Amino acid sequence: MSTRNKFVSTNSCFRMSLPKHQAAHSIPPPTLSRLAREWLAEDTPNFDPAGVCVGSQEVEARMLCKTPHSILAGSPFFTAVFTEVGCTVDWIYQEGAKIGPDAVTLTAVVRGPARCLLLGERPALNCLARASGIATRCALLQAMATAGGWHGEVAGTRKTTPGFRLVEKYAMLVGGVSMHRQDLSGMVMLKDNHVWASGSITEAVRAARSVSGFSSKIEVECRSADEGREAAAAGADIVMLDNFQAQVENLKRTQVIFHFHCSVSTHSATSLHNNPPPPPPVPHRQDLHVAARALKMEFPALLIEASGGVTPENLALYFSPHVDIISLGCITQGCPVVDFSLKVQNPGAHSSHHNTNRTL
Repeated sequence: MSTRNKFVSTNSCFRMSLPKHQAAHSIPPPTLSRLAREWLAEDTPNFDPAGVCVGSQEVEARMLCKTPHSILAGSPFFTAVFTEVGCTVDWIYQEGAKIGPDAVTLTAVVRGPARCLLLGERPALNCLARASGIATRCALLQAMATAGGWHGEVAGTRKTTPGFRLVEKYAMLVGGVSMHRQDLSGMVMLKDNHVWASGSITEAVRAARSVSGFSSKIEVECRSADEGREAAAAGADIVMLDNFQAQVENLKRTQVIFHFHCSVSTHSATSLHNNPPPPPPVPHRQDLHVAARALKMEFPALLIEASGGVTPENLALYFSPHVDIISLGCITQGCPVVDFSLKVQNPGAHSSHHNTNRTL
């Protein structure tokens, strides 16, 4: 037995009881095919000289996960890429399953012509690594909310990789959190720039409602409880309390420990010199829990979202019965990927993957 393979685990009893994740049914098959073709074309826009080296002999490759305790996400995209190049994929772990705890775990087996399998390798692994990383982080955040006794929704943002949003939003679903709005058409969100350009929160909400009608919710980003009141009185459905301070003494403490870190990039704001000028800065950060409680008492049907500066390390500070949603940009920004690799097997050592009780 080689050193490289002696830590591989297949855990067949675990895999047999796992259903396919329902989120996979939300992706239209034509969308999967289109994305797979685009990713393959990006990676191989014309010739594949290395294909001459391997030819079209039938081979088997084993996909290994080398990041223990990860959540598997992105298998529909992985499978779509290999389907596009004439290969098949047999999954040992199903979508949404927790992989591990071993250092290396056999996760899937891919079969097909050698040159075609290698054409699909990198695009497929890119999708799986990114989606699984996001799903793993989301699962940890949701576990923290559950342990803290908070019953609201942890949510992502639109801070996604250009051209890769569908994969990243889908990974949020697999990880058990809310996608938030998928794009600008999904829900009206009036941020500070919209308000400044419109002249007031009331005017911005009125204008947005005139075109969105009854079928779209309107959310307003607010920097104070007074702005939240104006938004709610104008007809906003959701008020985002942005960059409010969460006081630890207002919270139910939770003893959930997470073994990962995320960094949220901060960017200095550029001064605006055109009209209308921005309002003066808020002199101090208002307390989230005081503002949320006051708004809920006055507008019981109003949804309250907390956002701005939330990280896995301080998420518990934002838990409150008066906060319905907590959104985090670090779900996608700076999120670690899961390490997968695809290893083509020596044809002389070929054996069926169904013998999953065997350590490789």
